[in-house]
Amino acid sequence: MTTTHEQAKRSVELVQDVGSARSIVDLDWVDGINVDPPKITVRLKIPDFAQNQRQRIAGEIRESLLKFDDIQEVQIELSNSVSGSASIGQAGHGENTTGLSPIAGVKKVIAVSSGKGGVGKSTVAVNLACALADMGLKIGLLDADIYGPNTPCMLGINNRTPEVTGSGPEQQIIPIETCGIGMVSMGLLIDEAQPVIWRGPMLNGIIRQFLYQAYWNKRDFLIVDLPPGTGDAQLSLAQSVPMAGVVIVTTPQNVSLQDSRRGLAMFRQMNVPVLGVVENMTAFIPPDQPDKSYKIFGSGGGMRLAEENNVPLLAQIPMEMIGNYVEGEFEPIVKREPQSITAKAFRELAEKVVVDLSKT
Repeated sequence: MTTTHEQAKRSVELVQDVGSARSIVDLDWVDGINVDPPKITVRLKIPDFAQNQRQRIAGEIRESLLKFDDIQEVQIELSNSVSGSASIGQAGHGENTTGLSPIAGVKKVIAVSSGKGGVGKSTVAVNLACALADMGLKIGLLDADIYGPNTPCMLGINNRTPEVTGSGPEQQIIPIETCGIGMVSMGLLIDEAQPVIWRGPMLNGIIRQFLYQAYWNKRDFLIVDLPPGTGDAQLSLAQSVPMAGVVIVTTPQNVSLQDSRRGLAMFRQMNVPVLGVVENMTAFIPPDQPDKSYKIFGSGGGMRLAEENNVPLLAQIPMEMIGNYVEGEFEPIVKREPQSITAKAFRELAEKVVVDLSKT
């Protein structure tokens, strides 16, 4: 029995983009299928941001089509790739002279980074975003911590799923609006207990999709919550979009400072401006004695890191026990306890960031 074009197309439809989990046919990445037994030729037009998937896609197409009895050869041809910006309806937006592609509608991108996990980086990113929004600014929040996406939980929206519209060059993910900000996270697209087991190229692909295929609309700032360390996500961001700056989060502990130094040095090496240092968990403030504080993790670490690198110490964020917290109810402290010492520290941080960036 001779293989038909329709059978070949259905077979190719089984191959998916790892970022969106959608068929490459639905995404319009297949430019043509020519069935001429014993040979099938498939022409692909894979966008730049997904080029790291090229070999996998070609291999899966071959494996799928060679299952037909009368097919002995599968030829894959690549047409001119679509640039990352053009593939999401930004044709003509162009790239700047550094080769970085701005995000349509986003004025400035701020990364929040840390050298190690567990220092409260996501807490800083979420509350900074909320504090900026409270100032009347239009804010987006991108959770780029693909392996440990915590921001949906911190915002109390981990049970919501963002809408995805269009296909091919027009495909877009619609950020979920909450607490005055629009946010996108891998945590909104997978089950809570589902692990993300991806290598670097897949990670880079999904981050680029979140950057360029999310409908950010008009945002004064896009806050990017990076994973800890100095790995693929940091490189992917720094090599994709022009960044206004990065905020380095640390704690007073020496082990945190050592890793933060590496992270700060990495961004400087990639010519990303370092806005300054945020020292989290500076001191514990007892709920019944708000005039007292206990530096249980040591002291002076954030200031040392800032002075060593000639950057500002932007904020020292304390730890507080919030009296009206209810188990299972999540809301950033800037929203939940706006009069708390911690919330005031985050608002001061937001004000400093706005002032600093207004000079650039």
